[in-house]
Amino acid sequence: MAKSEFRLGSDDPASMDQATAASELAALATEIARHDQLYHGHDAPEISDADYDRLIARNRTLEAAFPLLVRADSPSQRVGAALPAQGLFGKVRHVRPMLSLSNGFSDEDIEGFVTRVRKFLSLADTDKAQFVAEPKIDGLSLSLRYEHGRLIQAATRGDGTEGEDVTANVMQIARLPKQLAGSPPAVLEVRGEMYMNRQDFLALNAAQNDAGKKVFANPRNAAAGSLRQKDATITGQRKLQFFAYSMGETSASIADSHWEFLQALREFGFSVNNLSRRCDDVDALIATYRAIGSQRVDLPYDIDGVVYKIDRHDYQERLGQVARAPRWAMAHKFPAEQAETVILAIDIQVGRTGALTPVARLVPILVGGVIVSNATLHNEDEIARKDIKIGDRVVIQRAGDVIPQIVHVIEKVRSGAEQTFEFPVHCPVCNAPAIRPDGEAVRRCTGGLNCPAQLFEGLKHFVARNAFDIEGLGARQIEQFIELGWVKAPADIFRLDNKADALAALDGYGELSIKKLMQAIAARREIGLERFIYALGIRQVGQATARLLALYYGSAEAMLTALNPDADLDAAHQALVEIDQIGSAVADDITSFFANRDLYQLIVDLAALLTILPPQRPAENSPISGKTMVFTGTLARMSRAEAKAKAESLGARVAGTVSAKTDFLVAGADAGSKARKAAEIGVTVLDEDGYLALINQA
Repeated sequence: MAKSEFRLGSDDPASMDQATAASELAALATEIARHDQLYHGHDAPEISDADYDRLIARNRTLEAAFPLLVRADSPSQRVGAALPAQGLFGKVRHVRPMLSLSNGFSDEDIEGFVTRVRKFLSLADTDKAQFVAEPKIDGLSLSLRYEHGRLIQAATRGDGTEGEDVTANVMQIARLPKQLAGSPPAVLEVRGEMYMNRQDFLALNAAQNDAGKKVFANPRNAAAGSLRQKDATITGQRKLQFFAYSMGETSASIADSHWEFLQALREFGFSVNNLSRRCDDVDALIATYRAIGSQRVDLPYDIDGVVYKIDRHDYQERLGQVARAPRWAMAHKFPAEQAETVILAIDIQVGRTGALTPVARLVPILVGGVIVSNATLHNEDEIARKDIKIGDRVVIQRAGDVIPQIVHVIEKVRSGAEQTFEFPVHCPVCNAPAIRPDGEAVRRCTGGLNCPAQLFEGLKHFVARNAFDIEGLGARQIEQFIELGWVKAPADIFRLDNKADALAALDGYGELSIKKLMQAIAARREIGLERFIYALGIRQVGQATARLLALYYGSAEAMLTALNPDADLDAAHQALVEIDQIGSAVADDITSFFANRDLYQLIVDLAALLTILPPQRPAENSPISGKTMVFTGTLARMSRAEAKAKAESLGARVAGTVSAKTDFLVAGADAGSKARKAAEIGVTVLDEDGYLALINQA
């Protein structure tokens, strides 16, 4: 069940002020991170692909309108979700990251993508830039490593940096080459999508049903579940298939273009989708999208869009990537499926930050082969904007095994018996006042940790995989310990070792499970500072921001001293704002969090029970690592975007304005006011040749 704490706004960014935009971006970052974890980490999404895509699109729109508000924990800066510390499968670190893709939803989005690519590469109108269009398979991303033609390792994408080792299971899949044909390089990592076609999916579900076992909601979940079987022979029985479409690490060049690479994959024995096309321009890309879309219902496998990739490998290399996705590729998504149903009731859920989120209970309806019965309504503004009432007949849409989005109310069928929903002004769990701060769309319970719902959700976040990652301490255990009065604050988790005897008296706790739980808790008495900060659940502080704070403060002691309620919090706020990528709104939430004396004391109590390790700092392996750089003017040998990307890849922090903290200003032609300001305050100014010489690229 979704517990959304974000506002999927519809306001025109041009009419929004920075505070409103920052608030919405913060909520989006938190919500999208949660859905990334559910989708990539658990194969258990709670919202539809279309709903998720709308969140990403809204985030992208706001960031484009307010570039200075782009957050360190923005969904545009990350990919996937972290893996469990102690899972069924071992971990594999990808030599080259397995990235996600940015999404487009309209012809204009694709035109913009092609324009950005050409601009980044500084291509003239007469310069040719071909692309390859491929069906986007709705399956599970997989990386296969071959050495001397023999398959030696298979890994899932995981968080993009680290995946699960599923080699033993993949070895059982008949329709996947274990020994390559032809003359592949000594090391070849091939990536693609593991999937199950619809006919095999229906047969599997029929067999599962006959055996009284859980059926799968869709082919993607069936593929993911089949690949992660404890018994690898079961994987071999599940008729999984694989489309190859990209390259990871390789010891030798295979081709100069992606199209040639796909042909080489066929020669090696891989299945490559035969609907892929090489396209010369935007019109050809869109025509291919429409052609593939027209065949979608007749294909034996599920697809949810078309992926466009620039063809030349040297162009791909130059374009590089942002944290979450390559610049040289984009997914053009298909529209979501829709259906009609009726709203039976509207419930309120309370999240860890006190956000009150309305959820519609629906007459169950079959949409795209899946029965859905719930839909998040986001916030009270969303209910008012769509004029949603209890008893309304509504159009919903979905594109996966997940909670749908309400598109609109069918007003013409209203009978007059529909009921207006009164949004509560008190928390439905603890009855504390629920207030809506100025400039925010979300109403929040003021009960803090005295509210059982906030305590429960906060502790769930605290023990989650990206936070303290305590194996065996999940929602059921947390709820039980709260009810027993054993856990009233995070520090109480590390006092559970004196409850071992009492645990043995509870149902469901044997000697081995108690031992494992105590070991898991003990193992987390030592934790990195960035995880510690993230686990606190500070609003707008995701993993990336927690990392920035850890690097800035260096130790928990320094952080707690600087943010002590008795310290000069105005000075602390100013110091936070000066950290690259942390804005005023985020600094407000951080200082407000620590200014609460009760919360501050809980953190001090917690820190006293732990060994909090300082962060690992970036390696000083380039002349500009750790330096702050600003770029201005027109560069001749590369675009400014490419120059910035290169600086970031070498460990520099790229800022948009010149200040006393700027180390270098790289000035091209027509540098203007930034160059003048840099000269005034003594910042080192480099021309393009000087910059390239500095990074040894001249």
